[in-house]
Amino acid sequence: MTSVEEPARPNGRIRDAARTRAEILDVATQEFARAGYDGARVDEIAARTRTTKRMIYYYFGGKEQLFTAVLERSYGVIREAEQGLDVEHLDPVAAIRRLAELTFDHHEAHPDFIRLVSIENIHGAEHIAGSEKLGRIGSPALDVIRRILESGRESGLFTADVDAVDLHAMISSFCFFRVANRHTFGALFGRDLVDPAQREHYRSMLGDMVIAYLTADRATG
Repeated sequence: MTSVEEPARPNGRIRDAARTRAEILDVATQEFARAGYDGARVDEIAARTRTTKRMIYYYFGGKEQLFTAVLERSYGVIREAEQGLDVEHLDPVAAIRRLAELTFDHHEAHPDFIRLVSIENIHGAEHIAGSEKLGRIGSPALDVIRRILESGRESGLFTADVDAVDLHAMISSFCFFRVANRHTFGALFGRDLVDPAQREHYRSMLGDMVIAYLTADRATG
């Protein structure tokens, strides 16, 4: 795409690039989560950011690149939280519970992230696969899980033959389902999985399930 000169504001000053990009990404996140990739319109995003479609193209190149940037930032938020997780001072059981709680809290607080991931799965993860940035981000949680599992096995607390990726999937699946399937589950079973009154129940239940699996007595008689 041919580069264009960044538009100036009416008063002649160039808008702050970081602030403009952040504003566009904020609104684009909401729009893609609401309407999906196919339904989202760059014109609508431009109108809600008080900018122009031309400026969005200047910063991101197009709709596909904008959606990829939205995914990169959304995944970056949880990766940053994982990197800040301090469980080195905890015993393996408390550490794995804390990790599960981190995922639980993040997914509950970021429903747009859940919708974006669901949308990207519909598209076969093509945007994630094409993102060099997401390929480099990885998942700090996996390194933490590996260390916790190693410590738990050495101490004899953990008996499950499970690797970090599978355990990560186990934790994420409950947290993701709880938010993504809230409405269908409620319609079918009459129970709101994100009811604030039941929050601590589900948060504790997740930790209990993971710990029970890791510490189960697998001796055969």
